[in-house]
Formats: sequence, C-alpha cells, structure tokens
Amino acid sequence: MSKESFIQEFIALGYTPEVRKDDFLVFPYVVPVGKFAGKEIKLGLQVFGDAPINPPPGPHVSPRLLPQHPSSDLPHPAGGVYDSPPALGPEWQYWSRPIQHWREGDRSARQYMAHIRNLFATQ
Repeated sequence: MSKESFIQEFIALGYTPEVRKDDFLVFPYVVPVGKFAGKEIKLGLQVFGDAPINPPPGPHVSPRLLPQHPSSDLPHPAGGVYDSPPALGPEWQYWSRPIQHWREGDRSARQYMAHIRNLFATQ
C-alpha cells in the first residue's frame, strides 16, 4: 500500500480530505461521542510518505477544544496539547495522542479513525 492509497481509504470512509503542504490532510469531522459530541470541527492528520507503514502522529484539531498544556507530566486528557505548526494556522492545536498497537492492526484509515473516536470518547 502507498500513501496515496491510504488517503483513498479516508475517501472511501466518506471523508473529504484536502491535501495541504507539509503532508497534512484536513477534513470536516463531526465528533460522534464524548463531551464534544455533535460538534463540527476540522481534523488534520499529517500523513507522511511512508504511510501506512507508520501512522499519522496524533491529530490536529480546529477550533481549539482543549486547554493548552504542553507538559507531558500531566495525565491524559490534560497534558500534551500544543500549538499546531504554522502550515495549519493559529486556530489549530495538536493533541499528542499517538495510536497504540498500529503494527498489530491492519494499518488502515478505519483503524486510525477508531483511534480518533476513542480519543473523543475519553475527553
């Protein structure tokens, strides 16, 4: 599988990703669960050239939903929230929430989006 076919998986799941500079995919997302359920946001994923061998890192979210706490000493969900890179803009924040067990799964867009759902369920 290639990066392009990995991106096509997101399209097959019904998402409409826009490819931006610095390997970012951005698409509208309605949060399905948790305290933000029903909220329409933009989700940004950095999909590198070796995808899906390696997954996107944690998600980028716009608008900012969580307080900014870059300290990794704080437990989830409070810690590990940073400014996103300038390529996305000031209204974005990065959640340092890498997917676990990627190599044991099928390394698919479906698996990654299940991870995103779980992140929102635990906020």
